Amino acid sequence: MTGCLRSTLSVGLLLAAAMLASLVAGAKLLPPSSLLELAQGHDSEATLILLQLRLPRLMLGLVVGAALGAAGAIIQAATRNPLGDPGLLGINAGASLAVVTGSGLFGLAPAMTVWLASGGAALAALAVHAVAGAPRGSSPPIKLTLAGVAVTAFCLGIGQAIALADPERFDLVRNWRVGALSGDGLTLLPVITPSLLAGTVLSVVLAPRLNLLALGEDRAAALGLSVGWTQASSLLAVVLLAGAAVAAAGPIAFIGLAAPHIARRLGGVDQRIVLPLAAAIGAALVVVADAIGRAVAPPAELPVGIVAALIGAPILAMLARPRRSEA
Repeated sequence: MTGCLRSTLSVGLLLAAAMLASLVAGAKLLPPSSLLELAQGHDSEATLILLQLRLPRLMLGLVVGAALGAAGAIIQAATRNPLGDPGLLGINAGASLAVVTGSGLFGLAPAMTVWLASGGAALAALAVHAVAGAPRGSSPPIKLTLAGVAVTAFCLGIGQAIALADPERFDLVRNWRVGALSGDGLTLLPVITPSLLAGTVLSVVLAPRLNLLALGEDRAAALGLSVGWTQASSLLAVVLLAGAAVAAAGPIAFIGLAAPHIARRLGGVDQRIVLPLAAAIGAALVVVADAIGRAVAPPAELPVGIVAALIGAPILAMLARPRRSEA
């Protein structure tokens, strides 16, 4: 069995286990046999819980996690920055500020603000590159990261000011701001699907071009790659994917940073393999984080964004340690 196939099977098993945990965990712990009842069409309390609450939530978690994982992989490949992440580079904060502005000032529901979130993500990404002095994406990783921290702090400050100006209206998006999956996934999914599909198509087109870009801008250009088009398209793909994810579930940290690192450990550096692996790993991480948040202190819930940060930090600490072969 090849290493790539073994890695794919491992990620597939992880994703299946995460999905099972998401369906059975919650304020009411369901036995695995309830899934058989659902498949057989039985009319029971467990079936009602699965159909109306947990399946829609699971579907939303899978989509949001996959979008964040793929977006993180694209950022890291396009900027050649191992710290690239929609959260660290200000993209999540820009999308979040746009949604909070639309909801807090104009009364728009989060489900109506997908394209507003994409616009906020795009503006934040452009601001980060402008602050870092990287018009072609060639700024050192530390400069991009520091610029992302600055833009993130700016967006969070404005968002907090909006919240304090009208606390009652802001209550509608309070949980959403820390990253939370809601039970109305079937309502949100059709809204974010066009943005996700466009970002996915762009990702497929970009994968082989990102492999060339890894050789360096000069070498890639010598091989016929349009570096500017590739980087601009990468930014657009990230904006579409991360903007839709943030609009649906709020800013969830660490997923876009951790998933690509795990994918490269498992599948190598070929972006045609890394991108789908990162998407699957991101989906699994979000679903696991949501299941833990629901199971840790029922009937109360921890928002998925908080649990994801608690999971992502030790994962990144382990990934940061050099392998024995590198020591």
